[in-house]
Amino acid sequence: MKMIFAADKAGERLDVFLTRMQPEFSRSHVQKLIASGNATVNQAVRKGNYKLKAGDAVELSVPEPENTEILPEDIPLDILYEDKDIIVINKARGMVVHPAAGVFSGTLVNALMHHCDDLSGINGEIRPGIVHRLDKDTSGVMVAAKNDQAHLSLAKQIQEKTAFRIYQAVVWGNIKEESGIIRGDIGRDASDRKKMAIVRENGKPAVTHFRVLERFGEYTLTECRLETGRTHQIRVHMTYIGHPVVGDPKYGTDRHGRVRGRFAIKGQALHSASLELTHPATGERLRFAAPLPQDMQELIKKIRRR
Repeated sequence: MKMIFAADKAGERLDVFLTRMQPEFSRSHVQKLIASGNATVNQAVRKGNYKLKAGDAVELSVPEPENTEILPEDIPLDILYEDKDIIVINKARGMVVHPAAGVFSGTLVNALMHHCDDLSGINGEIRPGIVHRLDKDTSGVMVAAKNDQAHLSLAKQIQEKTAFRIYQAVVWGNIKEESGIIRGDIGRDASDRKKMAIVRENGKPAVTHFRVLERFGEYTLTECRLETGRTHQIRVHMTYIGHPVVGDPKYGTDRHGRVRGRFAIKGQALHSASLELTHPATGERLRFAAPLPQDMQELIKKIRRR
């Protein structure tokens, strides 16, 4: 894959520029590509600290990832629905959805490959059947496609917002409004490339609808509906309005980087509660729901008693 950009700022470092132009790549990844000779300025290979001139032609080549064998694994799945076209599961908290960055076993994909005879191939060998993702420590409903026709239909529904995903989250603080809409473009955090943030430039539009389900004084149980599906969207948006998700190791920390509060829950208190979609083959409107996991139920019981 080759990408060509025109430098728009004089004096900006090459690695900083390319990270800004390709926010889905971490700065360390960009620097490795540059060190391997995959970045040129006006057709000449340059180092990461090269200072650009406005109008420079910058080309970045991204090689195909090395083939890594993904093996089926006999991992139990909580299956909510299955037919020849789709499979809907209640993903456990702590399970990675697909192999990436050195994690090639124990994922949902490994489990699906063992359970299913076939999966859609649109997203390649690393992510067969995966139409949308849930973060590792977010539990709940998600759908996978067993063939390419089903995959294309589901992806189109998500893109056109005819497939509805509703989440439940326990957040810090007392949200005064009964409901609201959070809008803010999401992109890489300029100070921490492993985090996402509300950004003014080079972000992707994101919209989250929220509704208060129950208040506990210091905490609020909310329902969130995604209008878009950006990385860490609910976690970033709730933090943006001053109500980070309880237990969130990235966005729910204090000024020392420690997760706020002490609760018997590993990761953020965020659950994909329901998914509504149109069946790719039959056209039937379907809705799937998964109850709150035990750790979130215990968390809510504990803060109710406070």
